[in-house]
Amino acid sequence: MTYINVGTLGVVPGQRDALIAHLTQRSDVLTDLGCLAYEVGSNEQEPDTVFVMEMWVSAEAHQASLARPEVQAAIAAARPLLSGVFGGFRFDVSGSPLRD
Repeated sequence: MTYINVGTLGVVPGQRDALIAHLTQRSDVLTDLGCLAYEVGSNEQEPDTVFVMEMWVSAEAHQASLARPEVQAAIAAARPLLSGVFGGFRFDVSGSPLRD
């Protein structure tokens, strides 16, 4: 079942664009691990927050990706840019009016 993880990442003031640049670096590894979509964004009302939406083939594929060395390295590289404030939600997709 398709799995969605939507999160907010608190960013050290002034580091939002650096985190966005890091998170949007091309990664064919994510596709290979079962990531169907990975969208990163921001809004001016919350200048120290980055929003991330991930769509995976399954919750298990998402969880397994977190153990991969490439993913661990990307997380470690992002850590100095993060304030430690996180939010979000996860869900299994039930359907969509955009596809059968």
